[in-house]
Amino acid sequence: MADVNKTRDILQNLIETCRDGQNGYRESAENLKNPEIREFFNQQSLLRAQFASELEAEARRLGDRDVDTSGSAAAAMHRAWIDLKASLGGGDDAIVAAAETGEDAAKKAYEEALKEPLPGDIMSIVKRQAESVFQAHNRVREYRDRKAA
Repeated sequence: MADVNKTRDILQNLIETCRDGQNGYRESAENLKNPEIREFFNQQSLLRAQFASELEAEARRLGDRDVDTSGSAAAAMHRAWIDLKASLGGGDDAIVAAAETGEDAAKKAYEEALKEPLPGDIMSIVKRQAESVFQAHNRVREYRDRKAA
């Protein structure tokens, strides 16, 4: 049986990860010129917001009354770096490369969460979300590789 406090900590980490992804994808999309990638990034931003909301509801159900719904300071700095690169003419390639870095962090957060003994209902949510995050990670990598080729 999973420890409730440990489960809440895992949920909080995933919430922060999802909020980081939501904000990162949204801000990146605003700087992208390629309409296909921009649309994908906008979709991912909305999906990560949905994921965060689901996880927040689970944390509250477990008694967490102080769910932090913001992202991390490190991700805010990463987004500022993306904005700077875009304004300096880095273009879509630089933005996609930066997004891949963010997706590496999201993938790792979900991989770590999946190793934990979470309650069955929460594990089902995390598994479903993880699959989507892993697919998004692969798609961002494909966009990066397509530009490199």
